[in-house]
Amino acid sequence: MLQLEPHADGTILPVRAQPGARRNEIRGEQDGQLKVCVTQSPERGKANKAIVELLSKSLKLKKSQIELISGDTSHQKRFFVHGIAPDALAERIGAAM
Repeated sequence: MLQLEPHADGTILPVRAQPGARRNEIRGEQDGQLKVCVTQSPERGKANKAIVELLSKSLKLKKSQIELISGDTSHQKRFFVHGIAPDALAERIGAAM
């Protein structure tokens, strides 16, 4: 089960990142985190940027709504998604998978 944390201004989304994958995709849930694969390498924030792009496109959000709050250089990342409740975000994630 995905561990979405409610926040006053939105939702905190835990992500397990896999940079250098064959294609950009949301691969499902793993250990309470959303597993996201991107083709970009993890150098100079390229993979983080690609993850934000993939999440915004897949979940029909604006890029400006998605903000990396922790895990800049780690596989375990936490994104703050502005202006959307956890249940609404969970619904969009379900539709995207």
